[in-house]
Amino acid sequence: QVQLVESGGGLVQAGGSLRLSCAASGRIFAINTMAWYRQAPGKQRELVAVITRGGSTNYVDSVKGRFTISRDNAKNTVSLQMNSLEPEDTADYYCNADITRPGLVRRWYWGQGTQVTVSS
Repeated sequence: QVQLVESGGGLVQAGGSLRLSCAASGRIFAINTMAWYRQAPGKQRELVAVITRGGSTNYVDSVKGRFTISRDNAKNTVSLQMNSLEPEDTADYYCNADITRPGLVRRWYWGQGTQVTVSS
């Protein structure tokens, strides 16, 4: 069994910062691409940031220059540093990871989500 557990969400004023973390645990052979998604009330889930095992990153335009995704391959973790937060960033944030288990079974896993609320 593989689990992704997020932490770090909360309430912050506009212009503030939060750091989200996600830890993968269980029987893991390798973690490939990792990503953060978010879903605001009444909206579709959207990809916020993605990072490959080698460290290449990509971001949705609305967060470029404000958010930074990083990972620690030794600890099986991925983080999202969010600066200059805006009320439009309010959403549930989800960790997503492409994981290969022993036996080379490979699939995407989701965390349970963590809520981020930015007040104006």
